[in-house]
This record gives sequence, structure tokens and C-alpha cells, in this order.
Amino acid sequence: MKHFNLFLLLLIFCFQNSMHAQEESHDYIEFNDRKNAVHGVYLGLNLSYGKIDKAESFSSAFKVAYVANQQFEVGIIAVGFYGDLNRMGSDGSIKDLGGIYGGLHLEPILFSKSKVNLSFPLLIGGGAAVLFEDNTDEAVVIEDDDWEHVFVVEPGVNILYNINRYIQLETGVKYRLSSKLDFAPEYNIRRINGFSAGLGIKVGVFNMGRNRYKKKVK
Repeated sequence: MKHFNLFLLLLIFCFQNSMHAQEESHDYIEFNDRKNAVHGVYLGLNLSYGKIDKAESFSSAFKVAYVANQQFEVGIIAVGFYGDLNRMGSDGSIKDLGGIYGGLHLEPILFSKSKVNLSFPLLIGGGAAVLFEDNTDEAVVIEDDDWEHVFVVEPGVNILYNINRYIQLETGVKYRLSSKLDFAPEYNIRRINGFSAGLGIKVGVFNMGRNRYKKKVK
């Protein structure tokens, strides 16, 4: 009987210590669930080289996007482009092509848990294009009436490399599809369609919050 009472006292003592330790830990249990969803945001810059109507073209893009669980991006993007057309008009002037466009950026991502990902970016939006004189000796003057509005859809394929949770590199190809332009017939440019290839960098936080979290004990 004495042994039983001693065992009972020891059991009560251990239980009280356990309850006291739980109170000191603020009544929570810590988990490390690798399947919980994460979120991210970033700023991105991309430089590309391609062709517009068989002429060399260059473009730069700036985007702001939200990343859902490292599997899908949605944001906005702005693109500026230049095409080295060297087209001569009926007045003897030689002109190049330039413009801006932007809109909605969508990008589903495959193999998102790996260091290297595959994605399929899509731009849907609009902007304006203009022909201007290829003259480096004088300032280029562009009137408001010279601009032509254009609708653009630009799908692509990217390879993404995750340096860390703050920086991501991208490289890929895309194809620009546009509505018709109404420039003078002698310049023979009706659309700004064309392939391009580019490199880019994204800076932000791609997995906000940690996978480790705490859950209160009821």
C-alpha cells in the first residue's frame, strides 16, 4: 500500500510539472507542415531581342505580380519596344518603329517545388505604336496623331531558376500577336507580330511566411 501511495504521489507531481510547462509555453504546439500554402509578391525586369516584320527589335518589360502557392502568377506588365525597320516613305524619310503596350500578366508554373521551374506566361492588353524618323542628328518629334492603337496577346514559355526565396531568374521565348495598324501603305507594316527571346530577373518574396507554424492547444 505504501508503494502504491508513493507511486500515486510521483504521478501527480509529474502531471503538475507537465501542466506548468505547458502554461509557460503559452498553450501551443509547433508543427512543420510542408504542404501548407505559401504566397509571394515580386517586381520583375525583362530584356528581349526579336523580330518585327523581319526587322530587328528590342524590348524591355516591367511587371508587378502576386504568386499563389508558387504555382500561379497574376499581375500587371508594361512593355516598351523598338523596331529597326529602316523603311523609306514616299517623302524620302527613313523611319523606324516604336511603341508601348501593357496589361494583364498570367503565368501558370510547373515543378514549382524544384529549383528549376517551367512556366507559360501570357500577356493580354493593349497600347500604341508609332513610326518615327531614323535621324540621330536631330531631336525626334512625335505628334499625338502619329500613334496607332493596338491590341496585343503575347503567349510564351519560360524556364525559371530560383536562386533563393527572394531572387528568381527567367529566360524564355514568346510570340506577339497584334491587331492591325493603319500606317501609310508605303511603309508596309500592318502588325507588330513576331518572336522574341529574353532574360529577366524577379526580386521579391516568393514564399511569404515560414512553413513552420504554431497551433493553440484547446
